[in-house]
Amino acid sequence: MAAARRLLPRWAGSLRPVSSAAAASAGYPKRVKVVEVGPRDGLQNEKNVVPTPVKINLINMLSETGLPVIEATSFVSPKWVPQMADHTEVMQGINKLPGISYPVLTPNLKGFQAAVAAGAKEVSIFGAASELFTKKNINCSIEESLERFDEVMKAAREASIPVRG
Repeated sequence: MAAARRLLPRWAGSLRPVSSAAAASAGYPKRVKVVEVGPRDGLQNEKNVVPTPVKINLINMLSETGLPVIEATSFVSPKWVPQMADHTEVMQGINKLPGISYPVLTPNLKGFQAAVAAGAKEVSIFGAASELFTKKNINCSIEESLERFDEVMKAAREASIPVRG
């Protein structure tokens, strides 16, 4: 547990609850969904491939902190993102605690199908407003990405799998 606490940002300990009346008068929403994306977004940018057991351990420690949503991995081509090549092993190796969601990024139908086969119960899609970023990130245009997302959304709806965008 102490190791997991070291992974949290330094400012996390300074967060304080706000009363409902103060939140309402400030225009804050009644509910906020916090999604931890470090195991996916943070690790995918590491130059050296992080071993699968280390990824699993990281996710398990994050689960013990009580985070409600932990984006575990990404079902993308290992050709483009070698760091995520072990996505199936990660999904099948983590301890899925009750009350915690473990969505995975699925940029296309092939990734969605692989994620569901690996046991994913929730997926996410990620778009961008820049053609250059979209091309570099998921190797297609914005228009093509929207078509891919539509395929994922339809398949998810048929399978009753929640999607976060």
